[in-house]
Amino acid sequence: MVRALLLSVRFHDGRYHGVSDGVGDWPPAPARLFQALLAGGARGGVVAEEATAALRWLEGLAPPSIAAPPGRTGVGHTTYVPNNDLDAALREKKHGGNLAAAVASIRVGKTIRPQIFKADMPFLYMWTVDDDPENDVHASYVCAMAEDVFQLGRGVDMAWACGEMLDGRDGEKRLADHANNGGVVYRPGGNGSRPLACPVPGSLDSLIARHRAFVSRFSPRYRNKPTKKDPAHRVPDGLVFAQPPKPRFNRIAYGSQPCDSPPWHRVYEIRDTAGQGWQPQSASDAVQLVERVRDLAAARLISGLASGLPKRQAEIERLVIGRGAGPRDKSARIRIVPLPSIGHKHADYGIRRLLVEVPPDCRIESGDIDWAFAGLDLGRGRRLLPTAADTMLKHYGIADEKGHRSWRSVTPVALPFSARRAGGRKSAPVRLEEEARATGAVTRALRHAGIAVPPMTVRVQREPFDAKGTRAEAFAAGRFCASRLWHLEIVFREPVPGPLAIGDGRYVGLGLMQPVRRTGRGLWVFAMPPENRIGVADTGPLLEAVRRALMALSRCDDGNVPLLFCGHEGDGPARSGRHRHIFLTAEDADGDGHLDRLLVAAPWLCDRSRGAPKPAERAMFDEIVPCLRRLRAGRLGVLEFAEPVTPPEGDPIVGPARAWTSRTPYRPTRHASRGRDAEAAVCEDAALECRRRGLPVPCIDVLAFRAGPKGGNPSARLRLRFTTAVDGPLLLGRDSHRGGGLFVAESPFVADNNGDDDIRRPV
Repeated sequence: MVRALLLSVRFHDGRYHGVSDGVGDWPPAPARLFQALLAGGARGGVVAEEATAALRWLEGLAPPSIAAPPGRTGVGHTTYVPNNDLDAALREKKHGGNLAAAVASIRVGKTIRPQIFKADMPFLYMWTVDDDPENDVHASYVCAMAEDVFQLGRGVDMAWACGEMLDGRDGEKRLADHANNGGVVYRPGGNGSRPLACPVPGSLDSLIARHRAFVSRFSPRYRNKPTKKDPAHRVPDGLVFAQPPKPRFNRIAYGSQPCDSPPWHRVYEIRDTAGQGWQPQSASDAVQLVERVRDLAAARLISGLASGLPKRQAEIERLVIGRGAGPRDKSARIRIVPLPSIGHKHADYGIRRLLVEVPPDCRIESGDIDWAFAGLDLGRGRRLLPTAADTMLKHYGIADEKGHRSWRSVTPVALPFSARRAGGRKSAPVRLEEEARATGAVTRALRHAGIAVPPMTVRVQREPFDAKGTRAEAFAAGRFCASRLWHLEIVFREPVPGPLAIGDGRYVGLGLMQPVRRTGRGLWVFAMPPENRIGVADTGPLLEAVRRALMALSRCDDGNVPLLFCGHEGDGPARSGRHRHIFLTAEDADGDGHLDRLLVAAPWLCDRSRGAPKPAERAMFDEIVPCLRRLRAGRLGVLEFAEPVTPPEGDPIVGPARAWTSRTPYRPTRHASRGRDAEAAVCEDAALECRRRGLPVPCIDVLAFRAGPKGGNPSARLRLRFTTAVDGPLLLGRDSHRGGGLFVAESPFVADNNGDDDIRRPV
């Protein structure tokens, strides 16, 4: 029979300040409760034997389940306190031993942002234990120690607790009742989005050792000053500070229901009054459409939920309309997102669907919100009807849990700045100045939207990124003047999940972005077997063996090999001027002189000028290349490959990035004319090669150059700097099909962290 040890903790105030010091997070970690039990049960520096035995028993149990009231992040404040470098600061000459000046030089800011919750709801911590008399003895003593708890978290987080032993089913019922009353249940494991510190065997000993070290953290320092009478004489010379050891806890991933689940999403279609035909709206009318739907839904909620309740009416207006909303309400506001039809070259960008997103912190029930939006009469023969079809969501990155790094705007972003004017003819310096200011404002817009991932590259323009899109000025309405509206393309350093909407108009349909799925099949990467250490000098024989193996795998029944793998037509090598066969290269990623990865790239990825491949050609590439598992490479031996992978976005091979550096030497496609500077000729050839491959013409820096005794057979290592982010793989030059001319992406752009809201240029 399974029993439950349940500890209930209540706070004197509905605020918890322990979320910013790294020990725990929200909810208060089990390690914090373990420390509170120890602090309450200790008498001075002495812990009773029964308490020690009970805590050793408790730290050996599996992590508990936690039930917490719904919380939201409050407005933080910054305090400035000196760090622990006072001794070093006093020794600096510029302070001259002045204590006040030394303290001021080491004072650092510390932001405290409490978590706000309902004080009348307790926190429940439930451990499951076996039905055993010895367990009952320890559990009863833990319950007695809970009566001595006086705080949980920081010193200002005053709390009290009580404990009880229950049947396992009764304990689960208590957690379920807590969830039914609006609380959130966190369990170890789950989706693992909240790592919390939990006690483990040895935690009690580490806390006792930390306490002893803390008491004696200052010790006197002596220096030798021998005298005639006492050669070993020492005199005091200040104090020495020793940092106490950290306590021993393990980070356990906790999942919750429903707070760690994605926000509640519901899609509604704009149909005629009979519910049959579509009634699409123009994308440029997104603001007016959202404002009308928002006001109608809020009025229905107020009439149904807030009759005679002024506080409830004010809450609905804050969370639905935004009237009177402050920074504390950002995480709880309902967002109405119009979804223009995208995802196909014939899509017309008409708004046929609305997405309603309800965050977990919203105090309005999702069922009430669904009732408020379903069946709304929008006038002019239009009605809002709920639907279970969610195919459009994937085009906006909502169904992708991992997120995306590259995003483009569908509706323009209302940036927090204003240009001189939106239209008309402008000189080049004026246009560049406006774009630079807009690029800097993007960082501020991301911060306002709560997106902590820094951007790597930002591109701003008035024109849409799609042929069916609409210019930014067409969305000007109300308080959003045309000079603030821009279309954006952002590449983040890490994947960002959807839906992504930024800017000042993100609650009224502006600033909606779609992911740019830059990577896909067409590039396969094989990890080199660790038992076959092949040197970089053997790249040529290895790639030749790979090409022969792929030709053998793709050979047809009539003995012919497809052009995609052999590069030959019926009468000899293909001479169409386009790269129509595969690119092969091998990479020494760690620079140890041995090959680490083998790459097989499709021609349509390396030569963008040839257009999209035929479906049969793409299917052939993805079917044949992964079949390469065993390679007989002559004197290099037999290589056993694992299953190949497609490199993720952000891999140095695929980018995207604006700066690319040679990994293997670039060999020009043409010889330099007599008397011409060889390095300049290589740069010119590389620029022409980029243009032929459908790439922007870059600025080129020569990092290294090599040529024969008379200037023949030149090769160079280059750095290509493009004006916009470019996708890989980049295989250029004469040897690009045989491993030469491989470029890898740099990360030249970093987010601004000094508060001036710009994007730092590379050094």
